[in-house]
Amino acid sequence: MLIADDLDKLLNILPEFIKDPLNKHPNKKFLIEIVMDLGRRPEARFPDGPEYLSIVNISWNDLDLCIKKIPQFSGDNRSGIECTLHRISSIKNRKGNIIGLTFRVGRAIFGTISTIRDILYTGKSILLLGKPGVGKTTAIREITRVLADEMEKRVVIIDTSNEIAGDGDIPHPAIGRARRMQVAKPELQHQVMIEAVENHMPEVIIIDEIGTELEAIAARTIAERGVQLVGTAHGNYLHSIIKNPTLSDLIGGIQYVTLGDDEAKRRGSQKSVLERKAIPAFQVAIEIHERNSWIIHEKVDHVVDNILQGSIVSLQRRKFNFDGSISIECENSSFTEFVSHNHNTIYNKPVLLSCNSLTTKGQTSINNSNLSIETSLYPFNILSNNKLINDSSKIEDSTLTKLYAYGINIQQIELVISNLRLSILLTRDLLKADYILGLRSCIKHNSKIRQVAKSRHIMIYTIHSNSSNNISRALKQMLDTKTVSYISWQQICLQKNFNELDALSETRCAIERIVLFYRDSVELLPRSYNVRKLQSYLIGLYNLKYSTFGKVGYQRLIVYPS
Repeated sequence: MLIADDLDKLLNILPEFIKDPLNKHPNKKFLIEIVMDLGRRPEARFPDGPEYLSIVNISWNDLDLCIKKIPQFSGDNRSGIECTLHRISSIKNRKGNIIGLTFRVGRAIFGTISTIRDILYTGKSILLLGKPGVGKTTAIREITRVLADEMEKRVVIIDTSNEIAGDGDIPHPAIGRARRMQVAKPELQHQVMIEAVENHMPEVIIIDEIGTELEAIAARTIAERGVQLVGTAHGNYLHSIIKNPTLSDLIGGIQYVTLGDDEAKRRGSQKSVLERKAIPAFQVAIEIHERNSWIIHEKVDHVVDNILQGSIVSLQRRKFNFDGSISIECENSSFTEFVSHNHNTIYNKPVLLSCNSLTTKGQTSINNSNLSIETSLYPFNILSNNKLINDSSKIEDSTLTKLYAYGINIQQIELVISNLRLSILLTRDLLKADYILGLRSCIKHNSKIRQVAKSRHIMIYTIHSNSSNNISRALKQMLDTKTVSYISWQQICLQKNFNELDALSETRCAIERIVLFYRDSVELLPRSYNVRKLQSYLIGLYNLKYSTFGKVGYQRLIVYPS
């Protein structure tokens, strides 16, 4: 990973009693900000916390010395150093005099977006979310270079504060062949966005810090014209953007909808619910909580719908490891703050898929030379396959049990499925269901459901009340032998060594996540004869077929869908 920061040009602006300690500091290359406030000691901020640089307080002369070396501040109290990526911000008193300066170190870090390179090749619009200073601008700068140089697209940057391409009329080399349009005033950013599309025929528009309603509307307008967008916004999570009335248009906006009696009973919710209003301007959202750990939402429209309905949301966490490899971690979470039934957010134990190369164009596959399963010593805690599906052709032929709920709160069913680790899929399409679970009072007065169930031979389970105990008893009764139960899994893993547990976890994860879910074959890692025999026994419990191939000492199994 190559880093270019031009830090010496920034340090040359500072007084000597600040510059010298920084030059000798062991963490100089990790410096984030330098703060100079009148009457206070100078402070340097690093990833692990702030540090004072001197016992001498900042005076008017020190501030004036720095201001004389800095270009004039713009209307948003920001300035920079020509041909660098550094940002200098000022704090003024009531009279307009500068009493504080913040020197933000700008770095061009090449290779930071290798974790999402496959997403860039899909051509989808990408929204980066995260708190200030987490690395959104650094990431968007590297995305710009990859799109412009490696993918040879026509890229235009809307550079409001000159953070992406640096200060001055000549943009920084870190953006590659991309063109940069500067914005005279921050409040005019939305106009420059539209001007870029109308005048310069870009294939990609890069926008940093979308923060106003006009900018959100402009972004939606650009997306409707077929131009790819890559932008950033302040917000730690996707659901924080949903709650933000100013920025909610970026992910489709939300509105209250009144449901009919039958639909409200089918969902197990109140008649007035929140739903997505339009198609999102961004198809992919990336939450940056740490510099080397990103959460990816590849289908923003589906994720937003599930969040508004309180359903379980599948998350994909990608980490950039120190050895240069990339690990992909699958998690499930549930957000119920937008529905009438309030529960705490549920986080399940993740299954980790570590690989050195990512598949591109949104395909799911396993690279046998690079994949390994990281698991605890208790692999029966593996994440179950409870998901809410909506008209997915890949799920339609799955061998997993599909359940249609009527008159029962879906979040409560998902909580029970998660706690019991049952391999059950919830579906909103009655015709795709294997079983129906509903309140007895609701099923009794709905002849249509009974007729459909009778004609398609779907078994109906009814419960008297909406309690967790009643739901769990019904789910245990309907669960067939298509997947390995929790108790069977414990028995299989009993008295096994670490290598055997690792192989069993790999096999179960591959079967339940790919073979049954996507109906694709999976090639497992090379194992010894005894371990392969253990894997084949587990595959047999799923009623699946497999074959062995490879040279002696490097033999491995391939699992096929039924």
